[in-house]
Amino acid sequence: MNRSNEGTSHRSIVAGADFLHLTIDEAPSGGKSEWLVQQIRLALADGRLPVGSRLPATRVLAGELGVSRGVVTEAYQRLVEDGYLAGRGRNGTIVVGAPAMTTAAKPPTLASPPSPHSVFTVAPNADVFDVMRTARARIDFSPGLPDLAAFPRAAWLREERRILDRLAASDLGYGDPRGTAALRVAVANWIARNRGIRADPGEVLIVAGTAQTLTLVGQVLHSDGISAVAIEDPGSLGARQHLHNCQLDTPPVAVDSEGVRVDELRATGAAAIFLTPAHQFPTGVVLRGSRRSELTHWASESDGLIIEDDYDAEHRYDRAPVPALRSVLAENVFYAGSVSKLLAPALRIGWVLAPPKYRDALLDAKRFADLGNAALPQLVLAQLMESGALERQLRHLRRYHRRRRDAMVKAIAAHLPGAIVHGAAAGLHLTITFEAGFADTDVAAAALTRDVKVHPLSWHCQRPRQPGLVLGYAASPPTDISEGVAILGEVLRRMS
Repeated sequence: MNRSNEGTSHRSIVAGADFLHLTIDEAPSGGKSEWLVQQIRLALADGRLPVGSRLPATRVLAGELGVSRGVVTEAYQRLVEDGYLAGRGRNGTIVVGAPAMTTAAKPPTLASPPSPHSVFTVAPNADVFDVMRTARARIDFSPGLPDLAAFPRAAWLREERRILDRLAASDLGYGDPRGTAALRVAVANWIARNRGIRADPGEVLIVAGTAQTLTLVGQVLHSDGISAVAIEDPGSLGARQHLHNCQLDTPPVAVDSEGVRVDELRATGAAAIFLTPAHQFPTGVVLRGSRRSELTHWASESDGLIIEDDYDAEHRYDRAPVPALRSVLAENVFYAGSVSKLLAPALRIGWVLAPPKYRDALLDAKRFADLGNAALPQLVLAQLMESGALERQLRHLRRYHRRRRDAMVKAIAAHLPGAIVHGAAAGLHLTITFEAGFADTDVAAAALTRDVKVHPLSWHCQRPRQPGLVLGYAASPPTDISEGVAILGEVLRRMS
């Protein structure tokens, strides 16, 4: 889906009487809302409604079309849920995204331009992972992306204005490298409410997302003489890259249906491990009670360290929450969280709690890295956390993400009947595996030439295993999800 920054777009007002020259007589009886949705989608796709346009008020358009206001309201709401429109209060309903035109809707052309990805090839190594991460595609199933069109712009702007109105001049100077006091208090309260972690605000270090947490913790551990941090297999290639960048080895530890294999962890001899226990990336497995007990014994017996990435912990649909490891192992756990999946990765705001013996070293590493994060976004986020606005945003996102998860599961059943679905009960992605013997990197390469971007499962594995794909669904509306999965089905059929 082609989305633009509405803040930089020319915002035009679409008059009610001339709105798309619609004639309600063309609508089927009993399906007026669906007809209106399709007409607006077509206008979004062909450019008649550019990003930034303001649609007529529901009352105005209903009057012009001669239908009930509920018909227009339902159509607008459908398009809001699909990520194409957004309500802006007194500013009305604004276009924030546009679907791609279907083949049937496209005007005829003499020749189709070549795809920008037509010569792209994929191999399962870190260099190609970086290329793929920055490649653009019309339908992007990259894992870890939330619905960016749902960012609460109005609430953010309102709080930012209030803060600027009362901000003292001295507050604009160099601040505490640990982060603003307001955000550290808000984070301590947030993780207590949502993750069962009791922490003093003085223990909270504000960082630029989980990526910086890994870099800072990696530096500290390397300086302390630790040479290896074990990592789940399959497990995040991105996390592995950050740890390698700190000159740390990453011996693999298998993950099964109960979570990480603690017996394999012991066999590696590693003094530390990186884990995603609440929703394991990429399999979606939850670390079960028996494994948690084994892990606790390992940490106690060997003074082992755990880097806990609380990945996707807030995004649950069909299962109960699980407690964070930090809540029971404060002396051994580096706990990392962020708002990248809850608000937007571009904010670059996260937090880390370190074991007491490493707290000062981690603060020094942060100070010398950048002197601390920007203060104004921290203050805005603190207010959203403390006011309850962030909880409301989370509830809102769960409804959107659940609908998109359901659309992907349905599309997989229809177009990829041989796929086995993993990890659909929570998170922003799911993983599918296949029994067939093909290279999942070839599937990813072929899909990219069709403008569909996916992660091959093998990228996130250090040891060979069955082929699969990691598919993020939160950033795509249901229509794009259905189309993208259908294209994956076509790609697989051509390869078989």
